[in-house]
Amino acid sequence: MGRYEDLSANFQWNTPPEFNFGEVIDGFATEPARVALLWEDQNGNRARLTFRDISQQSNRVANVLTGLGVRRGDPVMIILPRIPLWQCAYIGALKAGAMVIPCVSMLREKDLTYRANHSGATTVIAGIDNAEMIGDLRAQCPSLRHFLMVGRAQSGWISLQEAMNQASTNFNSVKTRADEPAICYYTSGTTKEPKAVLHGHAYTFAHQFTGSVWLDLKPSDIHWTTSDTGWAKAAYGVLFGPWMNGVTVFMYNGRFEPAKELELLQRYRISTFCAPPTEFRMLVKEDLTKVKLPALRHCAAAGEPLNPEVIEIWREHFGITIHDGYGQTETTLVAANIPGVEIRPGSMGRPFLGLDVRVLDDELNECPINQVGQIAVRVKPIRPPSIMLEYWQNPEENAAVHRGDFYLTGDQAYRDRDGYLWFVGRADDVITSAGYRIGPFEVESALLEHPAVMESAVVASPDPDRGAIVKAFVRCKPGVTPDKRLAQELQDHVKRITAPYKYPREIEFVDDLPKTVSGKIRRVELRRLEEQRKAARR
Repeated sequence: MGRYEDLSANFQWNTPPEFNFGEVIDGFATEPARVALLWEDQNGNRARLTFRDISQQSNRVANVLTGLGVRRGDPVMIILPRIPLWQCAYIGALKAGAMVIPCVSMLREKDLTYRANHSGATTVIAGIDNAEMIGDLRAQCPSLRHFLMVGRAQSGWISLQEAMNQASTNFNSVKTRADEPAICYYTSGTTKEPKAVLHGHAYTFAHQFTGSVWLDLKPSDIHWTTSDTGWAKAAYGVLFGPWMNGVTVFMYNGRFEPAKELELLQRYRISTFCAPPTEFRMLVKEDLTKVKLPALRHCAAAGEPLNPEVIEIWREHFGITIHDGYGQTETTLVAANIPGVEIRPGSMGRPFLGLDVRVLDDELNECPINQVGQIAVRVKPIRPPSIMLEYWQNPEENAAVHRGDFYLTGDQAYRDRDGYLWFVGRADDVITSAGYRIGPFEVESALLEHPAVMESAVVASPDPDRGAIVKAFVRCKPGVTPDKRLAQELQDHVKRITAPYKYPREIEFVDDLPKTVSGKIRRVELRRLEEQRKAARR
């Protein structure tokens, strides 16, 4: 029996009936010198926190929240960049039994208003850069009552640090059930507003295997996952995956620069590293002959398929094979290349431990070997703890992805004769660009708010570095002159309306858009057109 078969045969989730991640942190805090976090920002500021520091600071946050009246199940929005107080606020909210709503700090007013009103959030914890914009939400978001800011107190805001200084370092975590709501992510949809992905406390528990199996974490490791705080990837590799295993995490708060990332890997002696394929594609363009990473022993990538040639270049220079993995906001890992198991470059690996993963056709029949179908995970009779509880307050979407005994991922793949899965593409129109998931509807809606736009269609356009970029086909209103100036104006407009990473990097003006008989825009036709164009240019 091979390593994969042996691990699968002996795997058990062993999810406890009650679980609160805060108690795990408190457990590691009994070792006073155990380092939890190494931190640096682009200005050179640094910090070093032990698990005891994290435990005490998260206890202070929990006391602040409960003192304000936050109760079990209350939604708390956290909009913080990669700073140590992000972890403390997150864990403190979980300890208090609140439901955390992680938000990317780049989100704009429209995005945040929707999340606050849909969730009924009572509390927001934000950074100083977001304070003015969030303050403007008060009249639009009647459920928001408590405004906590990292920084000095301002009118209408409580300083989180000042409140923490007055709070006790002792707190007994709420005894939350494993199936009780703990986290709600908002993820891009294709034709509607973002979907609310609801996870229970068991989800945080399940990530211990993300850390111990896929990331191959050992007690002596220093691990770095480069994700933004608002994404589920941060749960995988910045918070729950490593800290369920008591491993030191490195976090860098600064813009991505390949040379800087390589320097940090060397200086902090990072031993395990996880980044999106876009970053690896940029890293291998550097002069790697000048880079020495003697401490690095394991690398992983997720978010989009990783090019085999990038894997080969990385292995050539550092002797390390990047272990690709596949998961979603709705799940932990669904498939992965596990250390010690043969890797087939370009494959997402084999089904992750504890999961019955199938490739199904439209009638839920299992597809033959090498035939493309939809990736599905069995959730009946027993739902794995790594799969979301539901799309919150969205019966239509729940019905669409839960069919028969399976959760349908919406991703297309095929399985080879040895059980390896090979990604083909999204079953819907969601765009994956540089690891970000972007719903075309969000960008199209933003474009329609501009007075020059009659209608638009947004699709993925292949890109060698980012995997894909956002491409907008725009039909202007009569009398409007489409030119480069207008294209730039539309790009700036989208950046103001929604998160900057969603803006269309290419805009093409058209006289008409392809549509179905019923009048729906055929994005698939435009996407194929872009694929053909880019292929012809190679």
